[in-house]
Amino acid sequence: MAKALDEAVDSFRNRPLDQGPYRFLWADALVCRVREEGRIRKLHVLLATGVNASGYREILGMELCGEESGAGWLSFFRGLVARGLSGVQLVTSDAHQGLVEAIGATLPGATAQRCRAHYLRDLPAKVPKSTKAVGGNAGAHHL
Repeated sequence: MAKALDEAVDSFRNRPLDQGPYRFLWADALVCRVREEGRIRKLHVLLATGVNASGYREILGMELCGEESGAGWLSFFRGLVARGLSGVQLVTSDAHQGLVEAIGATLPGATAQRCRAHYLRDLPAKVPKSTKAVGGNAGAHHL
């Protein structure tokens, strides 16, 4: 059963990306814990979702990496382009430097935009402590 599942996943991950052009793309990495040889370790899952020519979202690619790095993103995007990814105008992602550089190197003409959710998640760390509310209003910020 697992062998049949592996074949189906491999077929999905290596299929041609012929439903494009994919004008809009979302890229992100998920961190998951996996058990290998009796030990738990973290792996990063690089994901790309695009909007196909019919206007539907489609998972374009998924790749496991030991860490989220520029080299990993570059290899991931090169693989997507080799499978037929084309026409990308806008990529929404976090601000991972290696990811932004890989977008520039593999998707000419595409603009990289920071994901709003990632931006808002990182914002409190950027606000000076002197501007944060004190007292009973925990979590409130004066911006």
